[in-house]
Parts: sequence; structure tokens; C-alpha cells
Amino acid sequence: MTGPLSAGLERLTREPGVRGALLVDREDGLVVAEALMEDLDGAALAALAASLWTRLARAGQAAGRGDPAYAQLEAELGTMLAVPAGEAMLLVAVAEPDANLGMARLELVRAAAEVA
Repeated sequence: MTGPLSAGLERLTREPGVRGALLVDREDGLVVAEALMEDLDGAALAALAASLWTRLARAGQAAGRGDPAYAQLEAELGTMLAVPAGEAMLLVAVAEPDANLGMARLELVRAAAEVA
């Protein structure tokens, strides 16, 4: 991986507590690019992120609120953050429970703007 995409993913993973970052195709949930710790399953994370995003978009449209701008899934072992990156992609970060999610989100939005 090279160029601005690689730089954005790497910068995101340098945030304390962020264990990985992925660029995901929204339509099919496939990994386009990743920078993950070895114990993370990129394919599973990508599929989960795309599925959740699709459902959130449907719910937002049904409620008259439009498409989501940001999603955060908090789980027992950490958090998954996602933002749109261009027309057809999602940028996803995986963080530990004690990560500074505000800083992770800020870097996630910056990196997504570089991809778009």
C-alpha cells in the first residue's frame, strides 16, 4: 500500500488504542485496503461495517433523516467507528475500550477526506 491512502490508514493506527483501520466497499463489504493488528479479522470487520452502514442508511431514510455521517458500535472488547469515504467506501477504525474515541474520530474524518 502506498500514497495518501496508506498514509491515512497508518496515521489512524498511530492513535493510541486504535488497533486497525480499513477501507471497505459499502456495497459488498469487501476490504479495499487495511492496516490491522494480526489478531483482527479484516474480512469479518468489513462485512459487519458494510452491513451495519446499509441498515443505518435505510433507517435514516425511513425516518426522514438521510444517510448517516458517522457510526459507532461499542462492544465488550472495544469500539468500531465508521465514516463514509467518497461515494462508495467506508473508512473503519477498530479501537480498544480505553482508546480516546474523540481523537480517533477526528483522525478518521481527516483520513476519509483524503480518500474521497
